[in-house]
Amino acid sequence: MKRREFITLLGGATTWPLAARAQQPAMPLVAFINGGAPDTSARYAVAFRKGLNETGYVEGQNVTVEYHWLEGHYDRLPGLLADLVRRPVAVIATPGSTPASLAAKAATATIPIVFGVAQDPVKLGLVASLARPGGNATGINFFDQEVVTKLLRLLHDLVPTAVRVAVLVNPANAIAEPTLQDLQQAAPTIGLQIQILNASTIGEIDAAFAILARERPDALIVAPDAFFTSRRTQFATLTARDRIPTAFANRDFVAAGGLMSYGTDFVDTYHQAGVYTAQILKGTNPADLPVLQSTKFEFVVNLQTARALGIEVPPQLLATADETIE
Repeated sequence: MKRREFITLLGGATTWPLAARAQQPAMPLVAFINGGAPDTSARYAVAFRKGLNETGYVEGQNVTVEYHWLEGHYDRLPGLLADLVRRPVAVIATPGSTPASLAAKAATATIPIVFGVAQDPVKLGLVASLARPGGNATGINFFDQEVVTKLLRLLHDLVPTAVRVAVLVNPANAIAEPTLQDLQQAAPTIGLQIQILNASTIGEIDAAFAILARERPDALIVAPDAFFTSRRTQFATLTARDRIPTAFANRDFVAAGGLMSYGTDFVDTYHQAGVYTAQILKGTNPADLPVLQSTKFEFVVNLQTARALGIEVPPQLLATADETIE
């Protein structure tokens, strides 16, 4: 064989696989947006991937998932969504963030969106109806706004002597105002007074607790917010230090040492979002996927924290708990 023929043959053998690889379709890209931090929200990402896997998609094999963790900085959303819309994103998944879901819907009318929101998605303008969403968005309604009123009642049952209850909200979160409205309407019906505190940064959380230490309300409710969840250890430390009975909307706080929680099982919510994302990747139109409504809620009590606060959990209340943490 002549040298030139050998080089030509070698070049052809070398370049053929490259050309073949170039012709292979790229894996679809899913943009996953969470309002919290990666270290404290890892189990939600795991649940999302499990939903993908069960429906035929494995990250790194036939789908790419790009994770965006806001860590409470909701002001990043417009720039982030503008960047995602310019890129070949197959699905935008916002399964635990009302602000991210609204920002995604405002940014695109064509890229499919799988949301998770705490309010009625019809009232939010995300879908035309629950049964027939229409448009490019569908997902899960996890009722955080509604469950806070039950959270207030459970806190009253646990601490019946409480009269003044502080409520800490993140004003940067779209659900803060309607959540407060619900609590302010429910509080007088059970003889409670509400005091409102705001925090959207680590420093503002500390500042809010300085006010609590000075004004000494009888109990505290921490409103649903992904940034707050990412700071659950900080909340557990501060509530223990100040010996204030505190109710949360997420089990993660109680596992970290908080007193009690009542709210949606978010692992299930993220799992369902993963399933819907995979169905859309397979070709299902989001307009044809009805909005799911959370059916799994959990009431969790940390008995060790209750004892440290000198609280005796009533037997009838204990019997209704889905989980107790020792």
